[in-house]
Amino acid sequence: MQFRCLLALLYYVVECWILNLDFTLRAEVRGKREEKGPNERGGKMETQGDDGHPYIPRDLKLPGYVPVSLSQSTIISVFGISSLLVVSFMWILSGRFPKMSKTERRLMCWWIFTGLTHIILEGYFVFSPEFYKEKTSFYPAEVWKEYSKGDSRYAARDSCVVTVEGITAVLEGPASLLAVYAIATKKSYRYTLQLSISLGQLYGTAVYFITSYLEGDNFAASMYHYYAYYIIANASWVVIPTIISIYCWKKISAALQLQELKKTKLR
Repeated sequence: MQFRCLLALLYYVVECWILNLDFTLRAEVRGKREEKGPNERGGKMETQGDDGHPYIPRDLKLPGYVPVSLSQSTIISVFGISSLLVVSFMWILSGRFPKMSKTERRLMCWWIFTGLTHIILEGYFVFSPEFYKEKTSFYPAEVWKEYSKGDSRYAARDSCVVTVEGITAVLEGPASLLAVYAIATKKSYRYTLQLSISLGQLYGTAVYFITSYLEGDNFAASMYHYYAYYIIANASWVVIPTIISIYCWKKISAALQLQELKKTKLR
């Protein structure tokens, strides 16, 4: 389990670099286009939907849509740095607990990270149906405006997405924070709880991807957004919950085996 719980942060750093490079290249392209005449540019620089949005399908109705004001690199950087601070704080704090293994400390880092992500970001999405109308640079709204370029079902308030995110924010978010407490205080239910949350995350992710596939899997503004946002940004909630599920399964099985062995000896 060494360093596995920090994989989520590692890919954000890599993605931030990619987004920064993409932002720079786009700026250069825009600069070159501006040097050309209108006819050479072929009209609009970017194809937009009926309501001026950049999402797919283009005829998606989003009246009152307000474009993203923060750059891609800024949005990812803020998330990455905030997550790093939270994880670092938990790593230092967990080191003060007696007889706490490094694996348990890393698990606490993961659960605090994913718990706050579920509650703050996904919770905002669930209870803010018109986030795309936000006129200020309110960070959570900017996150979902940008992420919708990779999956427009968020901007469209797809019922399946709202349901999955609602369960994640309301149930799995608080449960993840409870897992931090359970690990820190060595509660007997800590492995069962972690296994339950991880299976819930895997189920939600599976429903998320499968419904998209069944509906045509055509909700990204570009292939870049498809892989960077839709695929890579969700990879951690497939890989890490799978690892934790296997880890907890082994712990629970070993405990039950030991209990049965003790009962056999008593007979």
